[in-house]
Amino acid sequence: MDGRRTRVLIAKPGLDGHDRGAKVVAYALRDAGMEVIYTGLRRTVEDIAEVALQEDVDAIGLSILSGAHLPLTRRLKEALGERANEIAIVVGGTIAAQEIPAMLEAGASAVFPTGTALAQVVAGVRAAVEKRNEKR
Repeated sequence: MDGRRTRVLIAKPGLDGHDRGAKVVAYALRDAGMEVIYTGLRRTVEDIAEVALQEDVDAIGLSILSGAHLPLTRRLKEALGERANEIAIVVGGTIAAQEIPAMLEAGASAVFPTGTALAQVVAGVRAAVEKRNEKR
């Protein structure tokens, strides 16, 4: 890194209107020293990608409770275009353990099912960003 704090965009794509978990994660990342940008509710994947690129984030955290985590992750990777490999995509929410391999194959750097400890989320985001930085 260039000495700046890790920048993470937390986003709620689609029609899901429950953002308590996303806000809790945002606070945990902030308390861990990261700079956090929260997009608010009901954002399109294209909006999320645009904000991520404008804000030059290191990671995007998608909070998805609707069950559409796989197609939304794929669409976000597409929307990021050639910059997709520079930004870690981490996904949290209602995700079954057996779906995690497909999520990783779709472009997620890390997956955090409901109930994951906040310390594990913070460590996972850091690891995902470090791994992306090594590839640059």
